[in-house]
Amino acid sequence: MKSRTSKESRSAPTEVETQAEAFQKSRDARRTELMEDYVELIADLIEQSGEARQTDIAQRLGVTQPTVAKMLKRLAEENLVTQRPYRGVFLTEEGQTLAAAARRRHEIVEALLCRLGVDPDTARNDAEGIEHHVSEKTLEAFERFLKNG
Repeated sequence: MKSRTSKESRSAPTEVETQAEAFQKSRDARRTELMEDYVELIADLIEQSGEARQTDIAQRLGVTQPTVAKMLKRLAEENLVTQRPYRGVFLTEEGQTLAAAARRRHEIVEALLCRLGVDPDTARNDAEGIEHHVSEKTLEAFERFLKNG
């Protein structure tokens, strides 16, 4: 068995490094998944009724209001939302950008699953989890497939 020189090691990632990178990307996606779900839901609520109230968010997500309050604080710290007393929650420009990107990913994944023959309800539910773990490269491939298929 021939050992690699230090130059060879730096130029080609090992299987362990490749696997570690994949797991790191997955952990990063899980960390942002919840924030993306919140901003996407807030955008939907604003589109439907002009504002997103904490009670509506809790009800739609099936969580308690204190859980929502904690996440809204985190989203505000990340400059994704603003809260106005007695008025609800609103997305900042950054929040709107994140919500639009999450919605786009969701729509592409859902459309692909439907094209593959998955029923619409299952596709919608499955896309909700998959959308957060799909790279931009893969989304582009999905879009090409959808346009050409």
